[in-house]
Amino acid sequence: MIEQGQKLPAGTLSELTNDGMLNHDITELFADKKVVLFAVPGAFTPTCSEAHLPGFIVFADQLKAKGVDLIACVSVNDAFVMKAWGDTQNAAELMMLADGDASFTQALGLEMDTAGFGGVRSQRYAMVVDNGVVTTLNVEAPKSFEVSTAEAILATL
Repeated sequence: MIEQGQKLPAGTLSELTNDGMLNHDITELFADKKVVLFAVPGAFTPTCSEAHLPGFIVFADQLKAKGVDLIACVSVNDAFVMKAWGDTQNAAELMMLADGDASFTQALGLEMDTAGFGGVRSQRYAMVVDNGVVTTLNVEAPKSFEVSTAEAILATL
């Protein structure tokens, strides 16, 4: 599993925007920025839709006031699902990133197998990444939602 002080792995994350599909090089996306990246097991799932994503929407301005340049949500879903979920949640201030084949999640060592639910998915986590280096990493215990909240990340900044 990735640890604080380590660089994010190379790879690509997808984003469907109103202008079309973008494939973001992870190294370039996180270069020279302070980024809050949080991951959810699945778009449109209960805790993710009712608490995790909404928290980062609500606290986006406060996070940015603490020097965060970008807030991004990632899930092992496709870019079409991530855009639709972001649209339904009014997440315009956040970047909704797709890790469709779970390659980024697996490179981080933060995957979990949910078997019949959806197969390989991401564990729930939130991290602060400064110029590509993880400075804070909060990974939730299974079926928990405490350390990866927007409030918990805000308290680390």
